[in-house]
Amino acid sequence: MNIWGAALTLLVSTYTGEASLPGVAVAITKGDQVISVQGFGHDSSGTPITEHSKMTIASVSKSFTALAVRQLADAGKIDLDRPVFDSRVTPRQLLAHKSGISDRTLAEKSLPQPENAAGAVERAREALRNAVPDDEFRYTNTNYHLLARLVEQASGENFNAYLKKHVFEPLDMKDTVAIDVTPRDLPPDYRKGYGYAYGFSVPLTEPDRFVTGSDGVISTAADMGKWLAAQPRLQPQDGMGWRADQQGRLRHNGIWFTGTAGQLLTSSGYGIAVMSNSGFTLGNEGTYELENGIADVVEGRTPPEPKSYRLLTDLVLAGLTLLSVGLGVRALRRPRRFHKAWQVFRLVPLGVLLALPTLLGLLYGGGRDITFFQLAHYSLPLVAWLGVSSAMNLSLAVVRWVR
Repeated sequence: MNIWGAALTLLVSTYTGEASLPGVAVAITKGDQVISVQGFGHDSSGTPITEHSKMTIASVSKSFTALAVRQLADAGKIDLDRPVFDSRVTPRQLLAHKSGISDRTLAEKSLPQPENAAGAVERAREALRNAVPDDEFRYTNTNYHLLARLVEQASGENFNAYLKKHVFEPLDMKDTVAIDVTPRDLPPDYRKGYGYAYGFSVPLTEPDRFVTGSDGVISTAADMGKWLAAQPRLQPQDGMGWRADQQGRLRHNGIWFTGTAGQLLTSSGYGIAVMSNSGFTLGNEGTYELENGIADVVEGRTPPEPKSYRLLTDLVLAGLTLLSVGLGVRALRRPRRFHKAWQVFRLVPLGVLLALPTLLGLLYGGGRDITFFQLAHYSLPLVAWLGVSSAMNLSLAVVRWVR
């Protein structure tokens, strides 16, 4: 039975247009049956997205890592409650992001990137030594980097090879692979995702990042349908590798700077996976709302009208940038005297710009790490506005200071 009717097609088409998503792939299951897989839009080469187009699933990859850990725990090769890596941290705490490690204790994106899972453990030695596990949820990719290495130690196999042999192949996920480092290890037939600025989607290369265990799985809608269809027999009661939303549904979402993805299991037995080739940016919160809308349609509800503030956000920032230029030029042409102490306030935009990675990390992830280069992927208009405003105010402060 194929339920991909006009309502779903209209929903996805409307959302992708409203949110300026060049390409989207969707899989829907009911119980252990794949109901529909379909692609919309195009990739960065202009080729139409299909159910076989390879796309990132970003942090949805953590569900696969959790399954690998559970397999080895069931085989008696991993004790979920025994501390690992000469620390007080247990695998169960790593799975639940309650290890005491966070992006504040280990800035996983800013620090030099490891080449493999063993290197990730070495990088995390100090954070592990100082970690005090508790019940506080602190989301960080480092927890799943460490779990990938634990899988290697317990199985005697490379982590990516383990996933292929024990997860992908048994589920017939023929087009799914796991990688270590972006963009170096991306498959040859993987097409670049997109960044977004000022109303334009631009093909971009994903920044150099270590992604083993955390967000390194590349898949297709067809393969994600097989994954979701297997969940009734794979999904344990503890939901490790998944998170419960406000409605009690299990889900996990993921973001790259050039792609986003999400998966959702509803209480009525539907499974939904969505992958987009447009990155997480200011005004684009990923595939979360589209997953919810699809769930509404398949469960017989009317979804809310799709809304995206992506273009509006960038246009406002463009206006602020032009305003900063205009006011700055005017002030430089007609300098007025102010007490020198007031010139300190001219440095506020520069201070905000320098603090922006920290501020956004606090706003979006309770202290997540991000570099300035990655910040430009997230919102070039925001960086441009603060950069221009900083330059104009700094120039004006210098001119007035020397007068």
